[in-house]
Amino acid sequence: MKKLSIRDLDLKGKRVFMRVDFNVPMKEGKVGDDSRIRATLPTIQYALERGARVILASHLGRPKGERNKKYSLLPVQDYLAGVDFINSVEFADDCVGDEARSMSEVLEDGEVLLLENLRFHKEEEENDEGFAKQLAELCDGLYVNDAFGTAHRAHASTAGITRHVEKSAAGLLMEKELEYLGRVLESPERPFVAILGGAKVSDKIPVINSFISRRVDKILIGGAMAYTFFKAAGFNTGKSLVEDEMMDTAREIRKRAEAEGVRLVLPTDHQVVDSYDPLNSRKTIPVEFTNQGLVGLDIGRETVALFSKEVEDAKTIIWNGPMGVFEEKGFEEGTVGVARAVAAAAERGATVIVGGGDSVSAVQQAGVADKITHISTGGGATLEFLAGDELPGVAALNDK
Repeated sequence: MKKLSIRDLDLKGKRVFMRVDFNVPMKEGKVGDDSRIRATLPTIQYALERGARVILASHLGRPKGERNKKYSLLPVQDYLAGVDFINSVEFADDCVGDEARSMSEVLEDGEVLLLENLRFHKEEEENDEGFAKQLAELCDGLYVNDAFGTAHRAHASTAGITRHVEKSAAGLLMEKELEYLGRVLESPERPFVAILGGAKVSDKIPVINSFISRRVDKILIGGAMAYTFFKAAGFNTGKSLVEDEMMDTAREIRKRAEAEGVRLVLPTDHQVVDSYDPLNSRKTIPVEFTNQGLVGLDIGRETVALFSKEVEDAKTIIWNGPMGVFEEKGFEEGTVGVARAVAAAAERGATVIVGGGDSVSAVQQAGVADKITHISTGGGATLEFLAGDELPGVAALNDK
């Protein structure tokens, strides 16, 4: 860990500005899924137990720089009030201004102040210097970023604020993300297997190239992105989702992988439906038997068995992206099957890192989330980090 950590700060009696990721789904005015909040609770608890006065700041949704009750963080106050180690949590109706400042000034040791949605101000996403300074005025020169999922954005609360405080450190969750993802890039234990899914090859090109450059041992490709590779190789893909403009890129990736000794493993069978009768036509067929009217929506059982075999001896596994149309009943089987396979690998001692919303949902649905070594809270941030890009929210933190 090359960055300053919250563990390195003297927190007693200090107001600490903590950027967290409370961008959670809401259901009937309450927190619908608390995964992201739970992920950062250890950092909040650590600070409170050391006598800090914690100011929590987050965005929620995309209110486009305007106040919108739908995107208020007020329901999160109710949630935090029910957390056993939080004795007091106040809510500021804005994240800057006189009210927020005066509420921060009367905080006592071990108390929490939750600010209203940062993105109610357009200056947040613009990384406005004046707005960043106003945020910094709420604390005593100590800033902690525990929102890895937003670290790929140079916003006022993730980058600008660090220019107006004395010390900028990583929270425990941020520290864990950097440790595990950093290890994957710098010194993975081998064999090292990457599993990539999702709809578009274009979303994953930087990551694929990064893995090839680092000579990952195998890349298993599922999801709709596999069809671009199939079509580029001359297969009939029917009406399956294909990025025609990416076919040359797919051919180049295969050549590069072969030249670097990296095995690219594609599905051998898939679940398809007839585009003219999608409700009653589901079947599993070998990929090479696909005809013009069929649409591929998930990998088949043979591919699940193949991918499971490919990760059997792995010591490091990273998985990002579903194997099919995971959200549709009947087409989640491939993704859940891969979830069980990587969990079994983790039980055999492999380091398994899972990132991306649907992949995380899959390990939860399969009941194996507790077996995964590390579940990354970042979407775009995880992908950009694995592609070798510098994340503004990480770069802005002080080095040790």
